[in-house]
Amino acid sequence: MQYDVIVIGSGPGGYVAAIRCAQLGLKTAIIEKYNTLGGTCLNVGCIPSKALLDSSEHYHNAAHTFKTHGINLENLKVDFGQMIKRKQEVVAANTGGIVYLMKKNKIDTYYGIGSFKDKNTINIKKADGADQEITGKNIIIATGSKPSSLPFLKVDKKRIITSTEALNLTEIPKHLVLIGGGVIGLELGSVYARLGSKVSVIEFMDSIIPTMDKGLGKELQKVLQKIGIEFYLGHKVTGAAVKGKEVTVTFDDPKGEKKELKGDYCLVAVGRIAYTDGLGLDKIGITVEERGRKITVNDHLETSVKGVYAIGDVIRGAMLAHKAEDEGTLVAEIIAGQKPHIDYNLIPGVVYTWPEVAATGQTEEQLKEKGIKYKTGSFPFKASGRARASGDLDGFVKVLADAATDEILGVHMIGPRAADMIAEAVVAMEYRASAEDISRISHAHPTYTEAMREACLAATGNRAIHI
Repeated sequence: MQYDVIVIGSGPGGYVAAIRCAQLGLKTAIIEKYNTLGGTCLNVGCIPSKALLDSSEHYHNAAHTFKTHGINLENLKVDFGQMIKRKQEVVAANTGGIVYLMKKNKIDTYYGIGSFKDKNTINIKKADGADQEITGKNIIIATGSKPSSLPFLKVDKKRIITSTEALNLTEIPKHLVLIGGGVIGLELGSVYARLGSKVSVIEFMDSIIPTMDKGLGKELQKVLQKIGIEFYLGHKVTGAAVKGKEVTVTFDDPKGEKKELKGDYCLVAVGRIAYTDGLGLDKIGITVEERGRKITVNDHLETSVKGVYAIGDVIRGAMLAHKAEDEGTLVAEIIAGQKPHIDYNLIPGVVYTWPEVAATGQTEEQLKEKGIKYKTGSFPFKASGRARASGDLDGFVKVLADAATDEILGVHMIGPRAADMIAEAVVAMEYRASAEDISRISHAHPTYTEAMREACLAATGNRAIHI
């Protein structure tokens, strides 16, 4: 079969690229190594984790906050089997939706492991061992990533687990030892802490979510401690050993003193690594970076081989589903002769704990490092009427604006529905709005988004109304 575009990988980057190619009139094929479409995000990442986060939050609220709303429950308990079953149903509905979209857009779908025979020929090894070859004028590599691990720590997928296994446990851990204080670990740690697990987080850096604004990490730590999560910051893990149903994790504190924690599960959440194994990149002259195994691309996301592109987790930048989607669209439009663009500074990052954490643009630390003069405005949710009504009083919105021009340079928030609220900041910054621009836009009352307006008012001369 001859195609205009062959996409290897059906995650958010891959399937969006395929759909956009098809919309632009390009004959398109997509290859997926597993028997379901959707990649990590839909199968063992974004979607199933959010399903469990929502379920566990419902239980936590029923157990701890319903009484304040005048709702009394008795004999409340978790049916963990049903919780996992619902998660699987959510996954199935979403992956089934991708199958429908492939058919709707007349995209040919192949199941098997795709690898390069040459720069235009892809060999597909199917589950039954059979091989099939297809050719394409352009190839898009969208094979995503897999959980990273520590070289001295063996993941057995039973007691020492990754995020993939954490989404499919058959029991609620009594004590979950979590290695890594980043986004994935804290989201899954939140799930089990809400369900009654003791959760201990060991983080090498001196703050959680270390790539985000420092203030967000401090506030999130304070909130997570309220649901019983304990933190060991600035600690270095040295090993983990399993004996029966117990895992012993050893680590050094900041002074170099030896410590250990015992739990029934240890979740290793130390990031992800690009998945480029088995692609046969060496056959077409593509080399990957030694650390992280990422593929080098130019501004058009084209590799060193003409007509071969790469997007998403296998290339530079944050490993985010929506970044991969944007890159998939960009490459499709470039192949079709258009001139799209992506502003990587304005790709938002989100942590789906509760309260949620979201940010876009530059942090205070980055602005200081670059010597950019800025002003800041902040507004706490405890001063928000809507947050007071819902009982979501933790967190704040912080706006960073250029000291001279008032242009918004960064927005950092932790609070209720921050994942949705950050879109206003992205739109504002895409159009290079000033803090005053946002402060003069009417925001419905009472809403959480009023906190964005108040933070902008605070940044434009300490003009916030409600603090």
